[in-house]
Formats: sequence, C-alpha cells, structure tokens
Amino acid sequence: MNNYFYSKKSNGFYPASMKGIYELSPDGWPSDAVEVSEEDYNNLYSGQAKGKKITADDKGYPVLIDPPGPTQEELIAAAEEKRDMLIAEAAIKIAPLQDAIDLDEATQDEQIKLTAWKKYRVSLNRIDISSPQEIVWPGQP
Repeated sequence: MNNYFYSKKSNGFYPASMKGIYELSPDGWPSDAVEVSEEDYNNLYSGQAKGKKITADDKGYPVLIDPPGPTQEELIAAAEEKRDMLIAEAAIKIAPLQDAIDLDEATQDEQIKLTAWKKYRVSLNRIDISSPQEIVWPGQP
C-alpha cells in the first residue's frame, strides 16, 4: 500500500516513497504536508476526473469541492463571443440575399428573408452583454 502526503501550500501530492528524494531537492519536502491514505488519494483523483476540485480543508487535509462558477468577466466574454459568432452567421446569410437585391434579381421571398436577417442582426447588435445572465437571445429567422 502506498501512502501519500498532501501540501495545501502547493495543492499537490507527494508519494511517501519519494520523501528522501524530495528532502534532498532544492525545494525540499513541504513543511505543511499531511498524510493521505492511498484510498483517499484514489478517491480524490477519481472525483477530480468527474469535475470536482481538490482543495484543503481548515486542517490542511485534501477534500473535493464543486468548482467555482465562471466570473462575471468570463460570462461577459462568453456572451460577447456568442453575439459575435451569431452576427457573423447572419452576415453569411445576408450576403447572397443582398447580392440578389443589388442586382435587381431578388424574389419577393428573398426580400422578406433579407429584411428578417437584417432585423435579427440589428437585434444582436443591440444586446447589452454587461448583464449576460439576463440576455434573451433572439431566434434566427
């Protein structure tokens, strides 16, 4: 059976079998290392593989927690990226319809589609991404 040690400071595990090697290294053996059984070690890594995060409890022992959600800045960036992607998709749909209009070859159906796609693109441009949790994305025409 292998035992491990966990350091809250480095948020890392150290095999007990390598303690002598660590002690001789420049960084040394972590001063805050707490012993962790092989079973707990395996359970922690299994939980991490399922999306949990390993952190230390108030005694420095490793525990699993749910990862924190995205920050407001990350949510804003994601909303901006989605908006820009949707605008680019709309531009692709608009281009051939606009060509038909410019060449005076558009059917009535193409004119209706062009207007709908342009309104959709305007709606996307008007989205306030500063409050990403409140965005109601318009549906594509």
